[in-house]
Amino acid sequence: MDALTRRRFLLASGVTGAGALAAGAGALAWHDLRHAAAVAPLPAGSGILVLVTLYGGNDGLNTVVPAADSAYQSARPGLAYTESEVLDLGDGLGLNPSMTGLHGLWQQGRLAIVRGVGYPNPNHSHFVSMDIWQTASPADPQTSGWLGRWLDAQPDDELRALRAVSVGATLPPLLAGTRTAGSTLPLGRFRLPKGHLGTGLRALGRESSQDCPYAAYAARDTSDLFTVAGALGGVTATAATGSGGLAAQLDIVASCIESSVPTRVYAVSLGGFDTHAAEKSTQSALLGEFSDAVSSFWQRIDATPRASDVVLAAYTEFGRRVAANANEGTDHGTAGPMFVLGGGVRGGFLGEQPSLTDLDQGDLKHTVDFRSVYASLLTSVLGADPGQALGAGYPLLPLR
Repeated sequence: MDALTRRRFLLASGVTGAGALAAGAGALAWHDLRHAAAVAPLPAGSGILVLVTLYGGNDGLNTVVPAADSAYQSARPGLAYTESEVLDLGDGLGLNPSMTGLHGLWQQGRLAIVRGVGYPNPNHSHFVSMDIWQTASPADPQTSGWLGRWLDAQPDDELRALRAVSVGATLPPLLAGTRTAGSTLPLGRFRLPKGHLGTGLRALGRESSQDCPYAAYAARDTSDLFTVAGALGGVTATAATGSGGLAAQLDIVASCIESSVPTRVYAVSLGGFDTHAAEKSTQSALLGEFSDAVSSFWQRIDATPRASDVVLAAYTEFGRRVAANANEGTDHGTAGPMFVLGGGVRGGFLGEQPSLTDLDQGDLKHTVDFRSVYASLLTSVLGADPGQALGAGYPLLPLR
């Protein structure tokens, strides 16, 4: 992969443009991934982290629902779910009724739910709170992301920009380091010509013993285009139409994992969770999309030799306030649950469920610092020293 390809940086990324550009951030093409998988396939046993960002501040109390708690029912008349409606998890909690796929993984012992995740002195601004979660620095502003700092510590070679990939048009701040940055894999239709033009192009992709080294390289590159179009064209076309956004992103990730692309971290996202009004129907549809996409992804990965290597984690910038507002919605809050699933994950609850009566000015008090979850993922999935990315002092959770 040449330096120019790696530096097709998208300035709409939300990170410091010039710094990330100098660090090597870039937009990948499909042949970059195909080539990397061919020349440097990811070794078996290498941990892979898939990070799902739920933008907008997902309401944790109507996701992992304390339906048996009378304080929940009293705080949300008309918005609360009853015990008979939710998907039972035990401990008086249940999943949102739309999350049948994740409930199945819970029953199989594959899903861990970390309760009460947040940070001290929480911020109710979408922008500031998401920046805090992505840089892992609540107190001091940072220009690098927590996984970008992990990336800084990786070997300085041509594969470094491929070790962390965001599926979509922009590079999230979490993948920007101080010396390097991850790459983006833009979504869009990937089509090659058919008919006589397509036949001619295929012919150009056939190698000959009479080719010089550069001609042989060009032929292989052309042939790779058709190989990649066959393997990944369907999922990129789906993503381009806007249907099944998260599912399409995770299909691409699954294809990369199956192809042994040397990427250790993938970032995907789903937005729309800022539910100030008419929350129940909107959130239910989004959580259904999230649950279906993630469970389908895991079903596919579980059938591969990589299943024991892959862990998916999902987070949002903050939860919502305990009490419903006047518009059958909820306003910006604080702590909420995180989901972790995958190979070797210990299913069940981690962290203490926040009290609905011992509140901080109407907000939940966090019981788990999100940096403990990050430290646990860095250690158990990426085999990294969490101190390099986060600093010291964050207790590890028994995720695996």
